Amino acid sequence: MAALLLSPTLLVLALVVGYPVLAGLRESLYARGSGLDADGFVVQGNRFVGLDNYTSIFEGDRADAFWNAFTNTTFFTLTTVALETLIGVGMALIMQQAFRGRALVRASILVPWAIPTAISGLLWRWIFQADGAANAVIGHQVLWTADGFPAKLAVIIAEVWKTSPFIGLLVLAGLQMIPREVHEAARVDGASVWQRFVYVTLPLIKPALLVAVLFRMLDVLRMFDLPAVLVGVNQKSVETLTMLAWFEATNLRYGSAAAYATILFAYIALIAYLFVKLLGADIIGEARRTRKAAKR
Repeated sequence: MAALLLSPTLLVLALVVGYPVLAGLRESLYARGSGLDADGFVVQGNRFVGLDNYTSIFEGDRADAFWNAFTNTTFFTLTTVALETLIGVGMALIMQQAFRGRALVRASILVPWAIPTAISGLLWRWIFQADGAANAVIGHQVLWTADGFPAKLAVIIAEVWKTSPFIGLLVLAGLQMIPREVHEAARVDGASVWQRFVYVTLPLIKPALLVAVLFRMLDVLRMFDLPAVLVGVNQKSVETLTMLAWFEATNLRYGSAAAYATILFAYIALIAYLFVKLLGADIIGEARRTRKAAKR
């Protein structure tokens, strides 16, 4: 009976998740266009090339572009997620406090997250223009949207500004589940504000915080639209793995694009596995234990 009831959901998942993954993996083993066979004759259409698309990515003429995009993707993931976690937790702690106008503060903090990424990219591109607000504030002429480290910094600033409220929202939900009596008991026992935050608040919001960080890591690893709109495509300083896959697909090299997408899929799956296993992110189990402890 359980299998019968779950079969519609499993069927939908197989169609919308399983089939595209398998189709992309198969496509990565082929190459489209004209080529020469073993006898030197021209062959048109799809040709089975095996792992040639992957070997050319790691060791061929596209190796430099791949490793540059891989480094950029990892760098953006580490820096933005770390900054967003710190800022998001601070936002949640502020929104948790009882003060006049708290509803207005919560609504204003969530505004950047509600703005579409393409629109926020255009807004920040206007800010980072040569005669924009950013250069006017710092008093120097910096080419933020040119190819170089300032472009990386511009993408990080725009990304952190937009998605920090997402972590703040999830952490706020975790904070609201903590009973007030727990903090009052810690205060009576003589715990300072920092001790209450480290030994009481952080352990109890760990499930919500881990979910937020995991979601953001998976999202940043697939980053495309913000650097593409803010800086532009084919810029080495902000080029990501998703951009490489898109560039190959737009040039009708679908086999190579599928190979890039497959590598990115494997990278994301590995990061998620390490995050859950090595960091002890037993999200469901810890959430249940937190609710039981709160009830007691």
